[in-house]
Amino acid sequence: MLGYYILLGAIALVSWLVSSTLKRKFKKYSKVQLRNGMSGAEIAEKMLADHGIRDVEVISTPGRLTDHYNPKNKTVNLSEAVYNQRNAAAAAVAAHECGHAVQHAQAYSWLQMRSTLVPVVSVTSGMSHWVVIGGLMLGAAAGLGFGYYVAVAGLVMMGFATLFSFITLPVEYDASNRALAWLKNKNMVSQEEYAGSEDALKWAARTYLVAAIGALASLIYWGLQVFGGRD
Repeated sequence: MLGYYILLGAIALVSWLVSSTLKRKFKKYSKVQLRNGMSGAEIAEKMLADHGIRDVEVISTPGRLTDHYNPKNKTVNLSEAVYNQRNAAAAAVAAHECGHAVQHAQAYSWLQMRSTLVPVVSVTSGMSHWVVIGGLMLGAAAGLGFGYYVAVAGLVMMGFATLFSFITLPVEYDASNRALAWLKNKNMVSQEEYAGSEDALKWAARTYLVAAIGALASLIYWGLQVFGGRD
């Protein structure tokens, strides 16, 4: 178990460093005001219109960094700061979330795969570690093969969460690429504003990369605990 706690600590440290850098970047680029004077909400509405998307609503949602696209009710949800502000960071986030709406409209395959996994992961991800640990403890205490199969079931659950994390990567990177391409091709931002938007989105994507690596590392660790204990 000590090795697992060391692993958790290392992943948490890297995650904290990336998250802290992301917050600094967004704070920095929030001071780069857009020359066109458009708010995040206006940026989002224009990007949707330019892609011929008429059935998606842009709304404000409470909180900070709570921005997301909801494919169920077709809404681009922008945090209050992004929705109202007129800077490079707001433009980047708004365009990125609209990138997901464009993916949805164009039936982007990676987004479809991720959406398929959502119901499974929402149920299994929170309990997978406990199922693995419970199976290992049961096997150690009673020496029963049943405990091994319980642990394997937990690994399968963990595997779905890991797969979800890696499928999320192309979804997020593609949404950012779509956002940046649109901002540049439509001359929505100046060269300085574009550089800020690009840097902010790169750091946002790295949070998903760290999460995926962490999920894989955890899966490998517990896999070694389960299968390594077999003769």
